[in-house]
Amino acid sequence: MSLILPLPTDDPLRFRLDVTPQLCVGHPDSQFLFGGAGMASGLAAIEAATGRQTVWAAAQYLSYARPGTTLDLDVVVPVSGKYTSQARVTARAGDTEIFTVNAALGARPDAPEAQWAAMPDVPRPEDCPAMEYNWIRRADDINGSFHQRVAAGRFGVARREGGPSPDGIARLWCAPVDASVTVDRILLGIIGDFLPSGIGNALGTNAGGNSLDNTIRFARLVPTRWVLADIRIHATAQGFAHGRVHLFAEDGTLLATASQSVILRIH
Repeated sequence: MSLILPLPTDDPLRFRLDVTPQLCVGHPDSQFLFGGAGMASGLAAIEAATGRQTVWAAAQYLSYARPGTTLDLDVVVPVSGKYTSQARVTARAGDTEIFTVNAALGARPDAPEAQWAAMPDVPRPEDCPAMEYNWIRRADDINGSFHQRVAAGRFGVARREGGPSPDGIARLWCAPVDASVTVDRILLGIIGDFLPSGIGNALGTNAGGNSLDNTIRFARLVPTRWVLADIRIHATAQGFAHGRVHLFAEDGTLLATASQSVILRIH
């Protein structure tokens, strides 16, 4: 079972997504579609349209979609080769373009597999404290669909203490509250967009931001209940923040790596 599944239509290249509070973030009075939910819905639409698994995808966020909006997701597949497809999906609310996802999909058989990115040594999820939120939110927003436990870094009120982080690193264990939800590419597309939660830790202040983009690259998927998000904020400059997150399974397998640029918000 996936957390986000856009609805098919009579057109195999068109899908629809109802924007509900459960897919949103923000103040209860001004919620908007979470960028990771947009990425995830785009991945689901592209994979359904092509019948292939995503290798990489890049989302560009152009406008906000509020709860109650229905988005049309239109898929185009310019290239479909023996092993690889190139595709894109554009999500619109009426005439307003909300986001675009470009992707490559497929798999090449009999290719060697190896991993050099190493999962950091962190406590198990059950030994980590729950993430604290220091902003006003609905309990049933997209964060409410996840257990989040702090393996390293400062969250909540603690991120305003001690000045800037020496390394910009924050680490979160994440798992869907609904145990029937599978950790697949769709779910990883959501977790990859938790990267901005590490900005406050890096700066040592109550900060975050709105994603301009998100690029995710998938490695090898293995069964896992929890995903470790190893967040590294690389720099803040000219009102923007830049960083990356590695996503690891509990056994240390690298599932995916994501990067993005964020409009920096000091709250």
